[in-house]
Order: sequence, then C-alpha cells, then structure tokens
Amino acid sequence: MYEVHHYVNGTVVQGKSNRFGPIFNPSIGEQIGKVALASKEEVENVIAAAEAAQPAWAAQSVVRRARILQNLVTILYREKDNLAKALSREHGKVFSDAQGDVQRGLEVAEFAAGMPHLLKGEFSQNVGGNIDMYNVRSPLGVVAGITPFNFPAMIPLWMSCIAIATGNAFVMKPSEKDPSVPMLLADCWKEAGLPDGIFNVVHGDKEAVDTVCTDPRVKAVSFVGSTSIAKYVYETANAHGKRCQAMGGAKNHMAILPDADLEKVADALIGSAYGSAGERCMAISVAVCVGDDVADKLVGMLKPRVESLHVGHSMDPKAEMAALVTSEHRAKVKGYLDLAEEEGATLVVDGRGFKMTEEGFENGYYLGATLIDNVTAEMKSYKDEIFGPTLQIVRVNTLEEAIALPSQHEYGNGTSIFTASGNAAREYANRVEVGMVGVNVPIPVPLAFHSFGGWKNSAFGDINQHGMEGIRFYTKTKTISQRWLNDITAGAEFAIPTLNN
Repeated sequence: MYEVHHYVNGTVVQGKSNRFGPIFNPSIGEQIGKVALASKEEVENVIAAAEAAQPAWAAQSVVRRARILQNLVTILYREKDNLAKALSREHGKVFSDAQGDVQRGLEVAEFAAGMPHLLKGEFSQNVGGNIDMYNVRSPLGVVAGITPFNFPAMIPLWMSCIAIATGNAFVMKPSEKDPSVPMLLADCWKEAGLPDGIFNVVHGDKEAVDTVCTDPRVKAVSFVGSTSIAKYVYETANAHGKRCQAMGGAKNHMAILPDADLEKVADALIGSAYGSAGERCMAISVAVCVGDDVADKLVGMLKPRVESLHVGHSMDPKAEMAALVTSEHRAKVKGYLDLAEEEGATLVVDGRGFKMTEEGFENGYYLGATLIDNVTAEMKSYKDEIFGPTLQIVRVNTLEEAIALPSQHEYGNGTSIFTASGNAAREYANRVEVGMVGVNVPIPVPLAFHSFGGWKNSAFGDINQHGMEGIRFYTKTKTISQRWLNDITAGAEFAIPTLNN
C-alpha cells in the first residue's frame, strides 16, 4: 500500500496532520493506498511558498515561460501512457479513455505555449496631445485550482497551464480519490524547467478547500465538481474578495429530429452516454426524441447495442466501459435507477444486475449499462444528475418542446441536436438556453483555443475555462497613457483629458 503526500516548492513534502484518506482501485474494489489530508497550517505553508516564488516568475519574459510550456508538451507526449495507467488504476476508467483525458489536457498546454502572441495588448497612437495609450495583461499572483475525480489529468492541465503561462504561481487541491496523476504532473513541470514554487499540489478535504477560498494571498480560485460544492466555493471565494469560476453538474440533452440518420445517432449516443461509465460532465444522459416513431426506432436500435456493451476492468483492451469510481457512487447510481422504476419509467435495459465474473475483479465497482424509456420532465430521476452509465429517453412532439426541455432544466452545460435540416439546427442552437451546443456532434466539448463553460447551475462566475476566457481569468488589465514632454508649453492643466486635448 502506497502513500501520496504533497508537492511543495519543487519537492515532495510529507503530510503532518496525521489524517489520511483511502485510495481505491475501482477495478478490483480494494484499497491500494492512502493520501495525506492537509491541515489549515499546511495549506498556508504551500500558499506561502507560491507567494514567495511568483514575483520572479512573473518577471521572466513571456518567451521564456512559453518555452517551458513547449518543454512540458514534449514531456507529456512522452509520458502520456504512464499518466494514463496511473489514472486508470485510481479512477477506474478504461485505458483508452484515460489516454484521451491526458490528451485533452495536453492540448491546453499546446495552446498556452503560444502565450507570447496571446498576451499581446492593444495600442493606440496619438490619442490626443501627443499621448499614446496601451493596455497590458498582468498576472494575479497566487491562484488555486480545485479539481474533480473524473478528469485528474485534463482539468489540472486546463487550469495550471494557462495560469502559469500568464505569470502566476499555482496551488492545486486535487480530488483525494485519485491523487497520483497530479503528483506525476508535478514531476513533468519540474523536468520542463519550471522554477520551484510555481506548481504546487496539496491534498485535502473541506479544511483545505476552505483555506484556499479564504486565504487573502490567493487571488483567484478555479473549481470543477458538483453543483452544491461549486456554489459553496463560489460564494465563499467571492465573500473573501477573490475572482472565482466554479463549474458544477450537468444534465445534457440530445434532440433527435425525424430527419436524423438514426444509425449515426445510435452510434453517437452509445459513446456519449456510456463512455467513461457516464462519469463525465459532458455525457449525453437524455435523448429527446421528436415523435414516437423516432423514439420507437431508436430504442429498438439502442437496446441490443447497450446489452452488448463490454464491461471490463480498466486495462482490458476489449472493455468499452469499466468500473465506477467508488462503491458509494455505484450505490448512488443504482438508487436513481430504482427511483426511475418507481416513478413509472421503463427500464428497457437494466444494468443493476450486472456481475463481473473475471477472476480477480469480482469485487470491483461495476454496474451494467442501463437504457430507460418513457421518462418525463416531472421525474426526479430526470431532474437530477445521475453521473453513471445511464441513458434516458424523453418523447416530445415538436422541435419547440425539444428546445424547451434543456432550456427549462436547472442545468445548462451542454446539448446536441441531430438533424439534416440546417434551419432546425440553427433555430435550436440560437434559442436553447445552454452554454455549449453541438450540431450532429455528440459531445460538444470545445477545443483548447475556445472556451469551456455552461450556464445556470452548471457554472458560477462570468469567465469560462481555457481559451481566451482562461487568459482573462488569470490576468488583470492595466491601461497606460503616456506622453513624453518635448517643447510643450509649460503650465498646469486642470481639465480632464478628452479627445479634443
């Protein structure tokens, strides 16, 4: 059984609180390690190390910072499989999905390596009276990221790469469920040439979160996780004068119109609903079928595909779906399936009875894929985020109803529409009250050079993750007006400068 401690000022630091959290391997259902849970004092020491290191880092040229990001990209490509193996071991997702987790984070590092161009400000010459005006973006100082269990490589890289490239020092509080990958990322940053104290990892629970959100030396907090905690982090950080972006839960809908190619729809739904066992904030968990004919045909096509999904352990090359992250989470998902049945929905494929028979993996946290038909908007199982290998079918009669469902839902993270009609797609994309929209795209996750973020209870704060929004989040704008005196009539000026001066 191994232990995971903290990474502070360029080295591993042993936890001193004598508090630990268990680390499980979901594939076998056994504890394989433990992670140190930091005290308030320990978190404060990490913040102090970051604060001491940040001014020298900010003073480095943006070109030097970009070169370290370029080094990091090269190292991440080399270490991609090692990171994915560690990720699969503690999270439980299949190896190919873990590789994708690393890849999507790596792409943000590639984007951040272009920071010399991305940080260019605006300049106006001779705005009046020999005055030139320009603006620059300056780092905030010490910033923090609180990251979730379901993407232990991607989301830490989303946050840290842009924060560090813009000149900040970064303190990460990752999920205690799968803490090893962030420590491996620290090694990658070190090898890339990042100065000590600029990337730090402190493990912990609520005590660590509260310290990060209240310590005045932390200027911004980025969070991804459940909506209840996102709201708590946002309100706490804001109350203590911090900039905060907090991404919460989701209930993502896919609208399917009568003119859609149902074979392609079925393929799209299998991957987007059941990939990573549904433990994705961008998973499509609701298929909105416009017309009973569409619903009947689609359910008929999906049923054998869902029944034949191969559930295996995380390193099984044939596995399309693996274990859930904890036994408690598996029980929670099963509870929602029980609830859906009690509410009158039809479990076309019921994954509750799935048993893993492969030797050595019988006690893993597995659940079979479930397909639920005849779901209505009044059901609690529809309203809540299940976050498991489940797809619900809702039947409507019109495009108008298909737009209304996600628009009226408390979550507004992502949605898709499948149709052959450009007019219908445009209508849906323009009117739906959701932050990220896909047209004939099953998982509308923006690439690194665009921004990620939902609406309503899926996100708190005005600035999104990565892309140019990420750069805005981790910097503040300074506008400078300058005039060099040369043969200008002396004398005091009392009028406020205007365009006529």
